[in-house]
Amino acid sequence: MTQPIFLIGARGCGKTTIGQRLTHACNFHFVDTDQVLQQRAGMTVADIVVREGWSGFRARETQTLQSVTQPATVIATGGGIILSSINRDFMRQNGIVIYLNAPVSVLAGRLEAFPEASQRPTLTGKPITEEVADILAQRDELYRQTAHHIVDASASPDDVVAQILTELRLARAS
Repeated sequence: MTQPIFLIGARGCGKTTIGQRLTHACNFHFVDTDQVLQQRAGMTVADIVVREGWSGFRARETQTLQSVTQPATVIATGGGIILSSINRDFMRQNGIVIYLNAPVSVLAGRLEAFPEASQRPTLTGKPITEEVADILAQRDELYRQTAHHIVDASASPDDVVAQILTELRLARAS
């Protein structure tokens, strides 16, 4: 299997951490769309949003997603990449989409433990647990509709990678 693997999910679900570990397990390359987008722009996500608004950031996100999609690549996406139907369709048609699903308490705990305000600007201005709950309520159905596989991202990174590898093996066998 050399189809790209797209990791989707809310902020704090572990897309980058899991992506890097999955890369080693599959002998694939790893790309984080937010990192590539920021490198190309020479700005943080927060700076892009201030200068261009969320619509400008989302347009850059779509261009970045399409440009980094290659065979044998694990692609960690931004949490809001699924807001665009273009991105949802692109990922479903061009690879395997895995939703790293975790409860609000886990996501908020991770974001509080590892705050990266410059990379993760607040979307609502609310306290982190409230913001995560609101955003997940809005996006969960889009994540589910986009995903080929849904895994429990509240487990340890090694367990999440094992879940993904099992899902991929089962999919190949059927």
